[in-house]
Amino acid sequence: MTYPTPWLIRPPRSDAQWRLFCFSYAGGSAADFLPWQAKLAPRIDVCPLQLPGRGGRLRETPMLSPAEVVDAALDAVRPYCDMPFACFGHSLGALLAFEFTRRCRTLGLPMPVRLMVSGCGSPSSERDTEPLHLMDDDALVAALRRYNGTPVDVLNNRELMELVMPVIRADFELVSNYVYRPLPALDVPLTVLAGRGDTHVRPGQVEGWRAETTAACDVNWFDGDHFFIRQNADDVLRLVESALVEPRDAVLA
Repeated sequence: MTYPTPWLIRPPRSDAQWRLFCFSYAGGSAADFLPWQAKLAPRIDVCPLQLPGRGGRLRETPMLSPAEVVDAALDAVRPYCDMPFACFGHSLGALLAFEFTRRCRTLGLPMPVRLMVSGCGSPSSERDTEPLHLMDDDALVAALRRYNGTPVDVLNNRELMELVMPVIRADFELVSNYVYRPLPALDVPLTVLAGRGDTHVRPGQVEGWRAETTAACDVNWFDGDHFFIRQNADDVLRLVESALVEPRDAVLA
């Protein structure tokens, strides 16, 4: 099957009513979101975005500038903003989804009906995380264990880690290169997801997202650590579906 752009790992569906563009976390892949399609309402077309150097694009040179990533992603999926769409991002992906939405506004393009950000402090928050991409391999693996997002069998497989380590470093460098620009707040409803046991994101940083929109903003807490979206996948998906479908159904009623 020929896909319309390497940024999408599955062809968009023309029979859907909403599209959900998904941005992955550092070290993740667009494929992490593929199981969502079977669990969300058929009216939602799940469109995970694959960055260069990740997954099937492993041979491509990773982009290290968040602005470059956002511009290239928007150019690639612009033809598929032809129906109501939303953006979801976890951790690094939350920052990319936020800047993607801002870029839509700057260019006068259709705006997401909702922005959903997960496992990430507000973009204006001071980031006190250590520069993971500068660590040696052993220290970086130890840090990944603390994040609890990489399977243990992968972390213990030295050959596999040697293969994926450059991609992981590129993702963390992408995080380090993010610079927040003060701009007027978005006029887009915002759904924030956070883990009660996430030691990498403080409650005040989560609440800081409210300043980024003049529309409604709801903050939702889940049990679990930085990867609560896996530990509470069903509850997260119920929230994502209700945040996207129910407001639209109310308008159409």
